[in-house]
Amino acid sequence: MGKHVLLSNRDIFKLAGKVALHIRDIYHDGCSVKLFGIPRGGIPAAYAVAAHDAKFTVTDNPEEADVFVDDIVDSGGTMQRWSDDYPGKHFFALIDKTDRHCPYLESWIVLPWEGTAESGFTDNVVRLLQYVGEDPSRGGLEETPMRVAKAWQFWCSGYGKDPADVLKVFEDGADGCDEMVVVKDIPLYSHCEHHLAMIFGTATVAYIPDGKIVGLSKLSRLVDIFARRLQVQERLTNQIADALHEHLAPKGVGVVIKARHACMEARGVCQQGHYTITSALRGVIKSDASARAEFLSLASTGRNP
Repeated sequence: MGKHVLLSNRDIFKLAGKVALHIRDIYHDGCSVKLFGIPRGGIPAAYAVAAHDAKFTVTDNPEEADVFVDDIVDSGGTMQRWSDDYPGKHFFALIDKTDRHCPYLESWIVLPWEGTAESGFTDNVVRLLQYVGEDPSRGGLEETPMRVAKAWQFWCSGYGKDPADVLKVFEDGADGCDEMVVVKDIPLYSHCEHHLAMIFGTATVAYIPDGKIVGLSKLSRLVDIFARRLQVQERLTNQIADALHEHLAPKGVGVVIKARHACMEARGVCQQGHYTITSALRGVIKSDASARAEFLSLASTGRNP
């Protein structure tokens, strides 16, 4: 999982001070400025900013506000919605991840009013249950938020793992080995980045050695590293091929993924039984017609997911 950064009240006060200075760059010293905190996290953030200047006050009415304050800008979607509804209002955040210089770009930020990383996540699950019309206090759901947190830690356990760590290569045993090595029907479980819905299927991975081989189980581990991230199937296929091509340096690489997508089967068009097939070819498996035909023939005879 991504690195967790727990911010202290002192950290928040320092970040709020920087925002206060930015606001003062816009408004003259001594000028009164009304701040509106974006619900929910922006409310304590706005009060933290107001603590730095006696002329800053917090209002509950966005119409009256001169400046909007939020705790974190992630994708920028919230900022865009409020800016569209209230054009001309200045928008600031304690942490802005749309800024590529932000020191917290790859981190899961836990703010003092959120408790721990786990409690912050489980609070969001509780709100999700409420959003869909459920009662989070119902007996069957009491432990659901923590179960969901653990499940997502497992489903996204590929983040932070380096393919180089699993692709240990061997020269011993590679003598005279110049034929295609294929591992077929590797089980694959992932989640699409558009709906967080399940992707499940199989991967067939092949390579033609060039003086080095890799443990066969490592190919399954390589698939798993990239699958256990939020994905689109096309990128997943290319990531597996590129990693194998880079770290093993074989004569050729071939990857075929055959998968089903719950975002298409359980929502939207709700059509079941369709498979999406993607391929990524590198080296001679791409450039040599006979090698390409051999790999694709082997890959096409796999089982259905």
